[in-house]
Amino acid sequence: MRIGVVAPGRAIAPELAERVRALAAEVPGVEIRFHPQCFAASGHFAGDDDLRAAAFAEVANDPAVDAVWFARGGYGAFRLISRVLPALESAAADKLYMGYSDGGALLAALYGAGVGRVAHGPIPADLNRANGAAAVRRALAFLATGDAAACEPTAAERPAAAFNLTILAHQIGTPWLPDLTGHVLMLEEVSEPLYRIDRALGQVLSAPALGGIAGVRLGRCGDIVPNDIDFGRTEEEAARDWCARSGIPYLGRADIGHDADNKVVPFGGHMSSP
Repeated sequence: MRIGVVAPGRAIAPELAERVRALAAEVPGVEIRFHPQCFAASGHFAGDDDLRAAAFAEVANDPAVDAVWFARGGYGAFRLISRVLPALESAAADKLYMGYSDGGALLAALYGAGVGRVAHGPIPADLNRANGAAAVRRALAFLATGDAAACEPTAAERPAAAFNLTILAHQIGTPWLPDLTGHVLMLEEVSEPLYRIDRALGQVLSAPALGGIAGVRLGRCGDIVPNDIDFGRTEEEAARDWCARSGIPYLGRADIGHDADNKVVPFGGHMSSP
């Protein structure tokens, strides 16, 4: 089982890659390959757009690689979509792609284009979090064997897709928003004030393009930025309100978020490894 790691947004340190390799060595039959682009630097990004897109396409098109794992988040993935999709070859369709946060922009585009299998789940950079080794082990277990224990508990009940709320809001109106008709939409957020969470929920759940979803589950909204005046409602109250206004069933909470407890959500209900 060969896992290729690329960084569509920001870079990681070589020391982090070594720590991930040590954890991967615990999983029999797993080989992990960090593309050198993961350590490049161009301002905010792990190399310029051309370098990041070329690295992604190189790994995705490599028949010897079984899964493509996004090294970390940090803005950048959205900038690559129009470069990456036309560069993908037949081998790219045989892979599992996993990431979350800003990487959700690419996951959405891949899912919409029917390229491979897609999952929202932990990334190597989660090692920088408290108890991050548990998150990385969970990701490796899923990538290597499709371990259902690594998945969000309700993800197998019906087709699902998971996103950072702000990232999904920014996909609306672009050619890269996938058809999520019949899917349970799981949403999480981090480092936003409640009024922005409310506004993004309103945008997403009022969008005609998402009118066919089967329901919404709200993941964790971590590190909420305080309002200078108390907003007066919780993130779950906001989600319930916008679901009611839009006629979308609110189905409860989801075990996902920007934290070490983040569970894997295979898009469309796929639960097996490549």
